[in-house]
Amino acid sequence: MFKFNFYTKILSIIIVLLIPVLILYVYSNQTTTGVLREELNQSNYNQLTFFQNQVNTNIEMISSWPHLLIHDPDVASFQAIFLKDKVLNLDGINLVKRIQTKLGLQESSSNWRTGLSIYSPSLGRVVSENEAIFYNQKELNQSIKNGWQVSKKRMYGKDQFIFSMYTLSPFSSLVNPETANTIIKVEFDSSNIQDMLDRFKGDGRKEPFYYKKDVGVIYNRTANEELSDKLITKLEKLGLHEVDNLTVKIGEESYLVHAVLSQTTGWYLIDYMPLSDMMSPIYSSNRLFYITVAGSLLVGFIGAYLLYSQVQVPILQLVRAFRRLKDGDYAVRLSPRGSHEFAFLSRQFNLMVEQIQELFEKVYVEKLHVKEARLKQLQSQINPHFFYNCFSFITSMAKLRNHEAVVAMAHNLSKYYRYTTRQERDLVPLSDEVEFVHYYLKIQQMRMPRLTFSIVMSSQASSLLIPPLVVQPLVENAVLHGIEPQAEVGIIRIMTERVGSYMCLIVDDNGLGLSEEAITSLTLALDKPVEEKSGYGLWNVHQRMRLHFGEDAGLDFSLSPMGGLRAVLKWPLSTAEEQENGLIESSSNSDIVKLEDSDGSDIISR
Repeated sequence: MFKFNFYTKILSIIIVLLIPVLILYVYSNQTTTGVLREELNQSNYNQLTFFQNQVNTNIEMISSWPHLLIHDPDVASFQAIFLKDKVLNLDGINLVKRIQTKLGLQESSSNWRTGLSIYSPSLGRVVSENEAIFYNQKELNQSIKNGWQVSKKRMYGKDQFIFSMYTLSPFSSLVNPETANTIIKVEFDSSNIQDMLDRFKGDGRKEPFYYKKDVGVIYNRTANEELSDKLITKLEKLGLHEVDNLTVKIGEESYLVHAVLSQTTGWYLIDYMPLSDMMSPIYSSNRLFYITVAGSLLVGFIGAYLLYSQVQVPILQLVRAFRRLKDGDYAVRLSPRGSHEFAFLSRQFNLMVEQIQELFEKVYVEKLHVKEARLKQLQSQINPHFFYNCFSFITSMAKLRNHEAVVAMAHNLSKYYRYTTRQERDLVPLSDEVEFVHYYLKIQQMRMPRLTFSIVMSSQASSLLIPPLVVQPLVENAVLHGIEPQAEVGIIRIMTERVGSYMCLIVDDNGLGLSEEAITSLTLALDKPVEEKSGYGLWNVHQRMRLHFGEDAGLDFSLSPMGGLRAVLKWPLSTAEEQENGLIESSSNSDIVKLEDSDGSDIISR
């Protein structure tokens, strides 16, 4: 669970103070960005509308020329000429020249490059500024439609659009062009619009172009056509309206797009510019602000860390040291640094703990002496009873003149008491301890012929050192409380097994066993102060194993697969023991030595 210490509290205060500043700045930034977007949208809309009106004005002016020419006297006279042959007379030639002069004057009245042509169905000729030639009436009839017509042609590797419009006199002859008296055609190409787009582009940030679905695109001459095509693809998916202000993302870049529809031509005037170009001052301001906030946080963190390391950490170290001292850890020491007040307190604390530890070590040694004395006292209490039973067996066998049983009992008994009376070492090899248990079981087997046993031990485990007289109490407990109370055949099995970095000596029996509750109660009693009614044997074994090997060693009990009780003597292996005895990579069953005694019981080989 997360805890607020001094350091986290200071950091929390700094962060809480900066949060309102960040919120206000973000709100102000969003408001500023919104206002700027609205102003940009309105400004771009006004510019596009003004430009669109200029283009429309030019187009409308051009579209008004045919109506002016229809009412011209020379054009009216041209309508009334009917020739019997295809050659014009002098009056006709002079009339055509006057019409061509007027057409040239009309075209020069606009700064757009335009073309005017007058068709005379009566003569079958078309008159333009520079020529008067015959035309095909059928092809002309197919070309005549109402309003502006757009055709596309390829010039200099690029698409060029030709805008043309036909005006007929009388107007009702639009349905049947053959009945028209005069047909006037006005046209211009898209280069005129490109000129205006180039001028409108101005500062280079704009990228205007004209677009009409299913017709094409009129780019300015320096346009990025690839990017414009991608933009058109996006706009076609989104759908365009008469006036649009959109933000379109292409790749990693966002673009601000404005579009205005021309009611005259039906083309969209579209302009776009990178959003980053417009927002770069705001982005720069944001970066500067965030860098300032990050710097403030860094300075705050450093200041908080200095306070934490110079004040809070020494206090916490003292508190933890006192807690460990309270829990009985007298090896705790502080590492004083510097010459400030906390270093002085640390040195005084270390001095105090050293004195306390010396005192407790003296008391601890005395307690160990008391425990050893109690252990020897227990052994002296247990051995006489066992000794009397053995001599009672010898007496009975002597009366029955069973000399072999007497000799065997005396031999095993001598081996048994030789081990117990000459045991002055703190640790003995596991093989010696198991051999001692073997003599004990042979003695019990003579008293109870229905008892059989087996001892299986890996050769690597035989040289491991353990405290003396820790296995025999487990076997004795199995014999007295598991096998002896029942009349059936009794089996005791002793084996070693390595589990991870631990060595286990397992004693199984098929005796009466214990219930789950009784096993739990027995296990818990091992870690409590000994009670008179519970006995000292198993408790002494458990405490001595923990004394020699640490808190992870000791006794465990569980139900045996044989039906009785399983007692497990467990202790950790040191790295030196694993290397010396070849236990690092060996399995629990490697190099097992298993022999069978003359009576059928399995014993360990020496």
